[in-house]
Formats: sequence, C-alpha cells, structure tokens
Amino acid sequence: MRLKQMVKGGEVNTWACINFASDITHAAAVAFCDELAVMCVISGMNFKGDPVLPLVNAKPNHVRPFLKKHYQRFMEILRPLHKELDLLIVILPDKNGTLYGDIKRICETDLGLVSQCCLAKHVLKMKPQYLTNIALKINMKVGGRNTVLLDAVVGNLPRVSNTPTIIFGADVSHPHHGEGRSSPSIAAVVASQDWPEVTNYAGLVRPQARHEEIIQGLFNENDCGSGCISGGMIKEHLISFMRSTGHIPRRIIFYRDVVSKGRLNMVLEHELSAIKKACASLDPIYNPQVTIIMVQKQHHTRLFAGNYGVGSTIFQSGNVLPGTVVDKEICHPTDFDFYLCSHAGTKGVSRPVRYHVLWDENNFTANALQILTNHLCYTDARCTSSVSIVPPVHYAHLLASRARLYIGYKGKLPDIKDNVKKRGMFFC
Repeated sequence: MRLKQMVKGGEVNTWACINFASDITHAAAVAFCDELAVMCVISGMNFKGDPVLPLVNAKPNHVRPFLKKHYQRFMEILRPLHKELDLLIVILPDKNGTLYGDIKRICETDLGLVSQCCLAKHVLKMKPQYLTNIALKINMKVGGRNTVLLDAVVGNLPRVSNTPTIIFGADVSHPHHGEGRSSPSIAAVVASQDWPEVTNYAGLVRPQARHEEIIQGLFNENDCGSGCISGGMIKEHLISFMRSTGHIPRRIIFYRDVVSKGRLNMVLEHELSAIKKACASLDPIYNPQVTIIMVQKQHHTRLFAGNYGVGSTIFQSGNVLPGTVVDKEICHPTDFDFYLCSHAGTKGVSRPVRYHVLWDENNFTANALQILTNHLCYTDARCTSSVSIVPPVHYAHLLASRARLYIGYKGKLPDIKDNVKKRGMFFC
C-alpha cells in the first residue's frame, strides 16, 4: 500500500473504542486509535479523527452488559443527530478465550454494530503494515472498495466482462470436536454484488443438519395453499445483485469448497438443481448459464520448477512463480481440472489449489477459466497481493466460521442485523 490508495474509500464519521486489555494503558490505546485514523485517511478513507465518546476501559467478564450500556450512551448522542455508530474499535487481550466470539455475536446479531478487533500485542507495536491491514478490513466493512482489476475496468475478464455475471462462493462449516450435539452445520454462500468489477460480496448463512455436506438452503420451496412461494440463498443473492447493478445476471459461476469424492455427484445433482429452481422462481423463462467449480485446498500435490537453476522461472523463495498452472500429466485424464499456484509462497513449499469443473454451460476454455480464476485471486479484500485460493470461497469460509460464533447454547443461529450486512463485507 506504500504510495497507493484504495479504489474507493469508505466513510467513518462516527466511531468509538473500547479497551478490554488490562495491559494496555489509556494513553497507548488512544495513541493507537490516532495512528489508525491517520492510516485510514492516508489510504483514501474519510475517517473522522475524534470518537463519539472518549476511549473507555472494560473488564472481559462483563461483555454483554457493558457493550449494551455503552451502545445506549453512543446512541443518546447520535440519535438526535439522526446518525448511527459507523465503527466500534475493540482492543482485546492476546489470550482472550471466547471474548472475540462474544463481541462479534453481540455486535452483529444484537446491537447491529460494525466492529474491528485488535490484539494488544499489535496495539503496542503499531507497525505501519498492521495498521494498513486493519485499514483495508475497515474499508470493506463500511462499504468501500480496496482494489479492482485493470482487466475488469478495460473489459478483458474472460466470459465476465462481456455479459452480466454473478460469482458465487460456497462453504459448509461442521461442528468442532467438543461442541454440543445440538450444534448444527452451517452453510455460507457469498455472491458478487458488482459488475464488471466483481470485488464486493454479500454473504448469507443457514444452519442445516449436523455434518451434512450438501447445502440445503440454496433453494426453499414452501407450499402456501394457493401456490408456491420459493426462496433460498441463491434467489436472495440474485435479487440483491439486480438491485445493486441494475443488470440481470446471464452467467453464474459457482465456486464450491470441495466435498468428499463419493458425494460429488450428489452435490452436483442437488445444488445444480437448486440453482436452476431459484432462477426459475424469479421468472419461468430465466435460465442463465451455470458453471460449477469444486475448489480443493487439502491434497498432497506440490509443484516444483523443472529448471530450478534458472532464476527467472522460480520465486525468490525457491517456489514456482505465482500464476503457475498445470493442466496435464498429473490431472484427471477425462475431467476438466487444473492446479493453480496463484500466490507467491515466501516460506516452505507452496501448495497449489485444485479446481475441478463439475458443470460448465458457459463453455469455458481451459485458458479462459484459468486466467479468470488467477485474476480473481488478486482481488481479495484483506490482501494487497494475490492469495492462494479464489476469494469467493475464502469469504464463504470466513463467513461460515463467523456464523459459528453466533450459535447459542441451544444450537440456534440468530439473524445478522440488516444494517451490518448492508454496510459492507462485515465478515472480512
């Protein structure tokens, strides 16, 4: 980010800070907030320098009543001005147990606040790189845009730039060992909300049967007596895309986190059918072209340069160069799949990601899909360089993990407040 700015800076006009870390002094916390505000402004955001109320210290064992009490204090000042609190900065102790999850759950499902948590060790150091990373997250949470592809601006994204396209990412999070039997699996689906830039995503989550890999909430059909009312995550995302862009998506690209090999056909059959039904529920003649791609990170394949001694063919760490693709020899003899190492591995041996095309109505050539996928890896909101896995799947994983923090002791998944979802990518 040195000497660079965000493509579109968001606005933070009203903000506050709460410090839960006992080893961070009041002066140190205030200094950190000041430096963070300066970094946000330098990066291109409109960030007002003064908080709504002076920074307050809190004890971790009284999170819920403390947050509610101070939220009321904030709103007593802002409500007469017809304003909301744009951002709550929270300083956490390095070892915080369930504190992080409690804060996110209360802020996003109860109070309707966008929050940014920072660990005490980073607050003390105040490194510019850390401040920049936090600024990137805050900008996306408040509706800004960090990066955009040049190829998207000039109309060179394969199969995307020429036709309104929505890109989905999907993942399922299963209960961890030790969670109660009532804890469900959580399906998360994100979808792009801009075209042709495809950098801003909205997210939806649904609970489903424990350890169920097939996403059940893509399409729901309820009999209401006089006919059918259909819904589900796909339909909600399509309607949201149409409202935000003014276009009807003619192409759907669905990146799906991988499932076990024995269930691939079941996933394809159920989820492709759900996508088609969701589209038909909007209009019986609406039938966009669908491409479904499985994304596999966990495997034992590694790539090495054949001419290791030639410096121009390897990264400085000895790994293959970012953007390296292998689509023959080690791939399936008949299926459409490839390995892509999209990131620059600085430590250890880079692990490529396997992309397996299960269904393709968009008639992607191997080169076109590989170029598109690699380009998308440069648009991750939390990073200024390419990442190892295509961002929609990464966002879906982040959202599913976040939603697991919301689950109550009875296994219920509360709804995320609308004002949190509408502001921006709160799950970053």
